[in-house]
Amino acid sequence: MIRLRGVRKSYTTNKVVNEVLKGVDLDIETGEFVAIVGRSGSGKTTLLNIVGALDSAYEGSVAVGGKELRSLSDVQISQYRNQNIGFIFQSFHLLEHMTCVENVALPALFARGSDAMDRAAALTRAEAVMAEVGLSDKCDALPNTLSGGQKQRVAIARALFNKPKLMICDEPTGNLDVTTARAILELFRVLNEEQGITLVIVTHDRLISSACKRVVNIAGGRIVEGAGEFSDSDSDSDSGSERTEHTA
Repeated sequence: MIRLRGVRKSYTTNKVVNEVLKGVDLDIETGEFVAIVGRSGSGKTTLLNIVGALDSAYEGSVAVGGKELRSLSDVQISQYRNQNIGFIFQSFHLLEHMTCVENVALPALFARGSDAMDRAAALTRAEAVMAEVGLSDKCDALPNTLSGGQKQRVAIARALFNKPKLMICDEPTGNLDVTTARAILELFRVLNEEQGITLVIVTHDRLISSACKRVVNIAGGRIVEGAGEFSDSDSDSDSGSERTEHTA
């Protein structure tokens, strides 16, 4: 499903070039449940943004679902993200002045052409997805009345609105307690095993990484072998380019 070859990414700050990704090769198959781990600054989130077509300023090749992302126009990229990918972040990014069900229906506001949906249909779909994440009773609630775990479930429901094939998650349990994180992890397991959604999760949470079926370690901008699940003890040296996997 996801194929990266020779992906490099640099940032320039005060004329100093910082190469964050240094020639990443990675394959993630349809239906996988993958954690990407590594120390802060290793390039995890940058890699996730590139896979999710949120960042196009890179070198190398990235294909998702057989589509070379560089070959798509800006309009096609937007449509592709909206129709195929669900995004979940550590910060929930809910609009406080809108009800939960309206937040979940937001993807319908960005749809165009044959994919457009009227408000009534969008809200009906949103209510169905709220039921999937166990929040039918919170449809008309405002986000500021919810717990952190409930807010994250609303964010997951929004990500599920367009029935994505791929869900990209950046520290999805970072603001949650252990009990709530376990509940979110169980929801991810159901989405992966019962709905066949491919999940790629950047995480520092060992609870999440130990439950994933593969763990990809990144250190110093490279995918490394033998770094362990977390690379905090590793230096940012240019060592290794092999993929390592962890089987749950």
